Amino acid sequence: MKVTIPLLVLTLGIFTIKPMLQEELPNDFLKAELTELKRYMVYKDSLNIDVSKVPVAWHIDHSLITINEVYKVMDTSKVENYKRRFNIGRAIMFTLNKIPRGRAESPEQVKPATIIIADSMYLHLKQAEYHVGLIDELPRKAHFRHPYVGTLNKKQAKRFLKIHTNHHLSIIRDILKTNK
Repeated sequence: MKVTIPLLVLTLGIFTIKPMLQEELPNDFLKAELTELKRYMVYKDSLNIDVSKVPVAWHIDHSLITINEVYKVMDTSKVENYKRRFNIGRAIMFTLNKIPRGRAESPEQVKPATIIIADSMYLHLKQAEYHVGLIDELPRKAHFRHPYVGTLNKKQAKRFLKIHTNHHLSIIRDILKTNK
């Protein structure tokens, strides 16, 4: 009985929120987040190990690299290979509109360099701004495979990028709260 109640609540939550999840995000869906990431670049060396083991620069660069890599994979994906599948992790993330902290490790291809140079962050920012502007031009079934939440189509990928970027912005804000 203990397992059935949370499962029932989650299922009801998914069906209640589903219409909201089906809304398409606008073309400039990450504009505010990218502006905020840019604003935090001056605090790149700030660190608070009680919040995160890595400094602000890591979170900024990781967020930007993720946007760029997701776009590149989607741009080269074969739409005929896309298969819609249910994924409980994705359902939970999209329902909560949040990624829990400290639960997963970033895949190697989106981890920043050990030493992050400001110029490379600005380059990643410019690329991310460009790629975000191109996402809506991709086919509806352009997709990428995430190790934890499965294969995401264009609409789901946009939603994931919004949630993921806000996850790291939240961590950055918490790091900076104690360092100002």
